[in-house]
Amino acid sequence: MTPSDIVVNTQRLRFYGRQFPCSIGRGGVRADKQEGDHATPSGIHRLAGIYYRPDKIASPSPIAVPLRIGDMWSDDVNDPHYNAFVRPPHHFSHESLRRPDPLYDIIIVTDWNRPSAIPGRGSAIFIHQWRRCRFPTEGCVALRRDHLFWIVQRIRGTTRLIVM
Repeated sequence: MTPSDIVVNTQRLRFYGRQFPCSIGRGGVRADKQEGDHATPSGIHRLAGIYYRPDKIASPSPIAVPLRIGDMWSDDVNDPHYNAFVRPPHHFSHESLRRPDPLYDIIIVTDWNRPSAIPGRGSAIFIHQWRRCRFPTEGCVALRRDHLFWIVQRIRGTTRLIVM
């Protein structure tokens, strides 16, 4: 582990020597992650991108990409584009990335079960804003908004998410 790794252990996240409270999936941390188990997958995950809502916030980082109207994430195990960005029209189950609440105003996408997704192994493992203090997620890692901004501004190409 290096100081630039984001390390999650239960409800604490460590990054560049600072610790932050965080939320994980209500199914806990699991090595055998499956779609719908609400667990956060353990292991070392690369960060695959940072996205933000340009209609709600300014770019939080020079490497952040704006989310467009219609951006979605496929969570349907029968979809040939399972566990990937998709655009409308899309006739499989998916999650809208431009939510009415602030949870996805900034999202950090991990490489969990990507780029060659195994159907049923789990999709959409992001780092995003929490709903409220330590409220469990569907499997993602979530943080307070100001902490998420602080982290996003310091992410480098070598930063990894390590879930223990």
